[in-house]
Amino acid sequence: MGEIISIHSFRGGTGKSNLTANLATATAMKGKRVGIVDTDILSPGIHTLFGFDETKIDKTLNDYLWGKATIDKCAYPMHETAAMEESRGYLRGHKIWLIPSSIRTGEITRVVREGYDVGLLNEGFHTIIDDLELDYLFIDTHPGINEETLLSIAISAGLVIILRPDQQDFQGTAVTVDVAQRLEVPKLRLVVNMALPRFNFAQLKERISETYEVPVAGVLPLSDDVASNGSNHVFSALNPDHEWSVTVREIAQ
Repeated sequence: MGEIISIHSFRGGTGKSNLTANLATATAMKGKRVGIVDTDILSPGIHTLFGFDETKIDKTLNDYLWGKATIDKCAYPMHETAAMEESRGYLRGHKIWLIPSSIRTGEITRVVREGYDVGLLNEGFHTIIDDLELDYLFIDTHPGINEETLLSIAISAGLVIILRPDQQDFQGTAVTVDVAQRLEVPKLRLVVNMALPRFNFAQLKERISETYEVPVAGVLPLSDDVASNGSNHVFSALNPDHEWSVTVREIAQ
């Protein structure tokens, strides 16, 4: 039975989707069968990191949640589709499936207006793990705390909480850590993202770990190279020797 790993942040703009894509890809490059689900239904976008054109997306997580498709029809093999592009050859030979959310305005507004049965997520997650024989299913969650987030956290074998070295992030992370501990998530890790290079990373890692009494899996620097890449590529796969990429692999390990 594969494990569910949720990637979460209390606030938006922390680089959550970018890190999810990079951690999932790094795990697949270790020979694991990996799935990714974009449950950030109100602002989806992780598909862009794989160069997956939304015009080629027929079925999405939204279709599954509204009973229009089975969950397996919404899973796309990035190692077969996106990997066909010469610039994304780094995806070939690995096993990565993506379940995207719809980017269509009408379907996003429908979620806002009507909502959906959150319980279907739990069923769908376990179904796709079994159908694709996944080792890990990574969940790119919606920022903050809502019903979907609580479910994702509750059924996760592991939770990665991303924060920036910023006072508002510190306060929000405290809330998320408390929720995760109350839900007894087996493996809880923090990742500090966008840390200024002038910081002492070892001291920052120790201070945050002591503050929350949770292990810090890694501190990722604020990098011009990563910023320039934007959402064009899975950076760590394209630039494996970069300092940022090395830290991503350490976090994945």
